[in-house]
Amino acid sequence: MTTARMPSPDELALLRERYRQERDRRVRPDGAGQYRATEARFGYYATDPYAGETVERGLLRDSVDVAVVGGGFGGILAGARMRQQGVERVRVVEKGGDFGGTWYWNRYPGIHCDIESHVYLPMLDETGYVPEWKYAPGEEIRRHAVRIADKFGLYRDAVFSTAVTSLTWEDASETWLVSTDRGDEFRARYVVTATGTLSEPKLPGIPGIEDFQGHTFHTSRWDYGYTGGNADGGLSGLRDERVGVVGTGATGIQVIPMLAQDAAHVYVFQRTPSSVDVRANRRMSAQEVGADRPGWARERRDNFLRIVSGETTQEDLVADRWTSSAGLLEKLLSSFERHGDSEAFESAYEAADAAKMNELRARVEQTVTDPNTAEKLKPWYRYACKRPTFSDQYYQAFNRDNVTLVDTANTHGIEHVTPRGVVVDDVEYEVDCLIFATGFSVGVSGIHSGKLPARGRGGVELLDVWQQEGPRTLHGFTSNGFPNLIQMGSLQNAASVNFTHVLDEQAVHAAALVAAAEAKGALIEPSREAEEDWLATLAQEAPDHEWFHAECTPGYYNAEGRGRPNGPNAYPHGAFAFHEFLKRWREEALGDVLQARTSA
Repeated sequence: MTTARMPSPDELALLRERYRQERDRRVRPDGAGQYRATEARFGYYATDPYAGETVERGLLRDSVDVAVVGGGFGGILAGARMRQQGVERVRVVEKGGDFGGTWYWNRYPGIHCDIESHVYLPMLDETGYVPEWKYAPGEEIRRHAVRIADKFGLYRDAVFSTAVTSLTWEDASETWLVSTDRGDEFRARYVVTATGTLSEPKLPGIPGIEDFQGHTFHTSRWDYGYTGGNADGGLSGLRDERVGVVGTGATGIQVIPMLAQDAAHVYVFQRTPSSVDVRANRRMSAQEVGADRPGWARERRDNFLRIVSGETTQEDLVADRWTSSAGLLEKLLSSFERHGDSEAFESAYEAADAAKMNELRARVEQTVTDPNTAEKLKPWYRYACKRPTFSDQYYQAFNRDNVTLVDTANTHGIEHVTPRGVVVDDVEYEVDCLIFATGFSVGVSGIHSGKLPARGRGGVELLDVWQQEGPRTLHGFTSNGFPNLIQMGSLQNAASVNFTHVLDEQAVHAAALVAAAEAKGALIEPSREAEEDWLATLAQEAPDHEWFHAECTPGYYNAEGRGRPNGPNAYPHGAFAFHEFLKRWREEALGDVLQARTSA
């Protein structure tokens, strides 16, 4: 798991106590209720700054073969794989002004992906594109999303700046009626939902936030009109500005060094420090990644997925801090291949975890010159409690005279906002601009949130069924009573740190379902027995992670300290094994979910 020195039993006992103390300093009684949605009077935080004026168009009253809800990588890949299966009319409906999903919205300074670009960017083999950098900047990723959409003709029927508001199954025509916030009502034989799990920006519910008289925005709606510059820096508009940044997760880690270069002063308001490992970004040639061989990208992507899913491989093609720490991802992912006796595994896991975290805390000491600041930046929790981050510029930013770290742990976060600034521990920090790097609400988009009602046979709403019985699917994609509705996401299938790979495999599966149904003139709908069997499969070997996340520092992995209950949520043997399972199922049992149509 790691080559760092393994701690002794006494050292582990001291670490457990330190972790508990640090957790208790940060847990709040309101849990996830400490955040507020970007709606109503805070809706301007979610306004699209990139789309320009909304283009007027006629109301949609037509029919398509497949409606895809969401134009991020999930929706793009679903559309592309449908095209490969010969599906003609595919309409992607996207609330942003173009394709790209999170990479459309996130254009903040310094934005890069933390997964190697040669495995993160999908369909490299199909498009012939070879990324220049090991970790691609956001604009390169956004352009690649557009490249795929353009190559597979998805712009032809796509509609943007449009949100789907309801899905209604019509028994008579055996089609879905798709309604939108633009007044559209069109029909689709199949619907694929790809709304993502991190798509709605969230704000901290800090008292007085609405009274702040300075400038403010969320990082996913970066205001370059105010700051100047672009994603590469040059934020000249901040030359004389005092800037406050709330949030030190994956976004804050990238934004703060860029702000430090240009702002007069930067105040970083931190509740919980992230673990920040080495990034070592660099240019990579096509020859270095083997792009001269057919199928090179799939080979590299599969190799990475196997390693971070707990499998053993003969070679590590990516060889970065994800793969070198892959064994520690077991508690992060319900989908992970575990080896050996449980007690022995947990003992070795804790020791390796402590060794890695000691290494990361030592990195802080070696980089940050002020001992007091360095101490506040040390992550005191276990590796999988928060998503790891990677940067070779973040810690260095705190060695600048114009950067101040404000630790908010003793007050469980910022106390309140005044018209002039931010109050922590009874000290007011005056700022001209307040930037929220507070991320996204988890699971509050699409069907799971209730914002997109899906009414199946007999007008029954899917979320109502799930609230009564718990989520019920076959392989995470389809549900009884909701024919021809295919969901993409992380529920009851498999997850990975490289989620674009997971989405592409899901898109391949969705397209295969549609192609089989079209060939047979059938509907896609699993039986309740099939759902029960799948739930039993997931529950049979589901890992026990509840205790681990209950001990973690608060964050979105454990519902801000409320815990993460066990359950039949994911395939227990890793994402790569799940994809192989789906492939065999398509070859041997796909026909089991095809039901005869009653309409012509």
